[in-house]
Amino acid sequence: MTGRTVLRRVAAVPTPDGAQLHAVVDGSDDAPVTLVLAHGWTLAQAAWDDVAALLAPRIADGELRLIRYDQRGHGRSTWGRYANDVAELSIDQLGADLGVLLDELVPTGPVVLAGHSMGGMTIMCLAAARPELFGDRVRGVALVSTSAGDLAPAGETLAERLQLKLAPGLVTVAIGGARALERVRQLLPPSHPRHQKMVRELLYGADATDRMVVAGAEIMHASTVRAFAAFYPALGDHDKRTELDALRAVQVEILVGDSDKLTPQRHSRQLAQALPDAGLHLAERTGHMLPQERPQLVSDVLERLIAAAVEDRAAA
Repeated sequence: MTGRTVLRRVAAVPTPDGAQLHAVVDGSDDAPVTLVLAHGWTLAQAAWDDVAALLAPRIADGELRLIRYDQRGHGRSTWGRYANDVAELSIDQLGADLGVLLDELVPTGPVVLAGHSMGGMTIMCLAAARPELFGDRVRGVALVSTSAGDLAPAGETLAERLQLKLAPGLVTVAIGGARALERVRQLLPPSHPRHQKMVRELLYGADATDRMVVAGAEIMHASTVRAFAAFYPALGDHDKRTELDALRAVQVEILVGDSDKLTPQRHSRQLAQALPDAGLHLAERTGHMLPQERPQLVSDVLERLIAAAVEDRAAA
């Protein structure tokens, strides 16, 4: 903690289709650069808390404004036109949401974007849809534990073929029975050792502490079965591997854990091949929850992007 007062405000950003995006803005509006953090699937803005704490001195000194927000259907953000039917829900929609948030909360000045997992995909979708933002307004991007595509099962094995065939029906069942599934989920809360064991094995690396695992489990447990089910097919459909050109106009840093099971190293290496000027950082003994597991690494990378954005502004 810095011991200084930091200006904080909470915003509800309306989207054209009636959703409300819940955002928290730390720091002064006249800070030289704004950092926007986008979280992953079934998480919320709290997933960035450890990184935000390391950046707090810069915010207190007036050198940085920080915006964290809940993605549509997550945390305190609402569903908009998908409240009753999620059939057309896509990661492209999340990219459009991020654009609306920038227009509303960061209408001027340089911006650095960082996205974890689905949040990184959100940034890629924004870059594909609104490339004019990148290079002028958006000066730097951090892509953390994420992928440009090829997330759906290949269908090469019997298990993968069954997954592809059954997934749409399972999504329908999960959404239709969300209330019942939520009640079942309450029987195995994050405090339960079995819950923690499952989360640790799926999402964390060898060095993760119990505190990290419990904190991550609590954030995910606060998400809904509907969010889990609705975004599952959207993640499989996400493919921006041929639409990354706008990101070549900015400084990009790619981070991935060597033990990541959800978006394994190959996804980050594919991104690095598509963006040859980008930096690639491999975190040892680290899983998918890299912002929690290695907040200092993430903070250091963001500090470099922020400094470069400020230098670019001064040169301009």
